[in-house]
Amino acid sequence: MFTDTHTHMNAPEFDGDRDEAIERAYANGVTRIVNIGFNRETIPTSLALAEKYPYVYTAVGWHPQDAITMEPGDLDWIEELTRHEKVVAIGEIGLDYYWDTSPKDVQHRVFREQIRLARKVGLPIIIHNRDAHEDVVRILREEKAAEVGGIMHCFSGSWETAKLCLDMNFHISFGGPITFKNAKQPKEVLKQVPLDRLLIETDAPYLTPHPYRGKRNETDYVRLVAEAAAELRGMPLEELAAVTTRNAIELLKLK
Repeated sequence: MFTDTHTHMNAPEFDGDRDEAIERAYANGVTRIVNIGFNRETIPTSLALAEKYPYVYTAVGWHPQDAITMEPGDLDWIEELTRHEKVVAIGEIGLDYYWDTSPKDVQHRVFREQIRLARKVGLPIIIHNRDAHEDVVRILREEKAAEVGGIMHCFSGSWETAKLCLDMNFHISFGGPITFKNAKQPKEVLKQVPLDRLLIETDAPYLTPHPYRGKRNETDYVRLVAEAAAELRGMPLEELAAVTTRNAIELLKLK
């Protein structure tokens, strides 16, 4: 059994075969899927998937690239949605300094507001961090995010950054890049993360693992991530799948 802790199966790339792609993943052993709703458009469609499939869950939050669009009522909306039985986390939230779509000060404010909300409602958070390692760690620490913990989604930082996140009660999740030939840093970090803090994901339709790189990613390919992780850790695939699934169940309170 595999658990994909981060996917976007509600993305437009799946408009032609969404149900088939989800059912194919389940048939191939992906028995738990966490889909992400990250703005005004994707939150409702992610919730709809979670309501349709018993093995699909959702996180709700405001992506840093969309921080500029967040209005005061949106935070209230997210808080209301956290009462839904299929909402298991707030996310993805964080900072993105690669895409210049929202000013840094706005990203920081929206990030802090959502961490505070997570602490208020008692849900873990899913962190998006692109080229902002120092500020992400600093804000997590200042906002006492360790109280709820969560997931460092598709981790790309150093082992030093990973240790800081582990110390704040976070799990470290890896996706397709660990299958890339030249992705040395995430592979080295994966080898060192404690097994009880390790998670896997796809981030579909993005970051497609080898050998399908360049094509649409889908949650079914989490098996390829698991195979690469198992090889890097020198352990059987079945054990890696069981450990990462157990970690996801315990952290996100999945059925």
